[in-house]
Amino acid sequence: MTGERDPRAHWLDDDPFDKRTSPGSHTKARDDGNWRQPHIRVVHATPGPGAPFVRIFGFEEQTRPIPVHTGSIWHFSKTEITHLTRATIVFALALAFFGFRVYESGTTPIMSALSRPGVYFQFSFFALLSCAPGFLLHEIAHKIQARKYGCWAEFRSSEGGLRFGLILAAITGLVLMAPGAVMVAGNTTREQFGKIALAGPVSNVVLWCIGLTAAVSIGGINAILDVFIFYWMNVNALFAAFNMLPFGPLDGKKIRTWSIPIFWIWLIICFSILWFTWTQLSLIL
Repeated sequence: MTGERDPRAHWLDDDPFDKRTSPGSHTKARDDGNWRQPHIRVVHATPGPGAPFVRIFGFEEQTRPIPVHTGSIWHFSKTEITHLTRATIVFALALAFFGFRVYESGTTPIMSALSRPGVYFQFSFFALLSCAPGFLLHEIAHKIQARKYGCWAEFRSSEGGLRFGLILAAITGLVLMAPGAVMVAGNTTREQFGKIALAGPVSNVVLWCIGLTAAVSIGGINAILDVFIFYWMNVNALFAAFNMLPFGPLDGKKIRTWSIPIFWIWLIICFSILWFTWTQLSLIL
């Protein structure tokens, strides 16, 4: 046998993430997925700079076959609803510890929460109303865009990421959490994969704009309402900017792989609203 590659071997190379042009099976595919085969495979990226980040926060690759749901893009399975609920509640609890860090910097957040559990649950409820929508709509935007392209897509929480984030918030008051991610399976082009990733930050920018409209129109009327708007805008600006970073499993890396100009446009937008929130919002409220 010779060491030369069989010239017909390229017929088997049908990985959409390794080519800038879509594979031959996509030439007549419809975006709604009706003409695609029901069998799908999970595509995992090769280990890279983001691997340590993934290991730390507990994301585990799943190699088992994933069932395809061909119904509405608004479909949520019982498992997905459970994972979304779990991640949202833990995220709100972590943000409540952050509230103690802001208003009572002289003591450990967990000690303040134990001494005044009523105040802690008030912080948690406030965080659930003002901050959780940014997290939920970010993940749901990923899911809807992926389902639009005929992919299987469901949110799965990370127990390790939630546990680590909650403990860190309880001890230090800092919220650094990877609560989970939308798992996407199916054949996509590079452009479609990039648009699925971009949907999350775009949703946070839209929510931030809603908060800015409220700040300009009704800001200064009520102190509690001002605090609500402040946290709403801060969380959505942080979500958008953080996820646009081109590292590890973050959305920015996938968007940059698809289109460098679009990546830079949205990176500038997201960090601009973060700068505005941190420097100019206090002049409005």
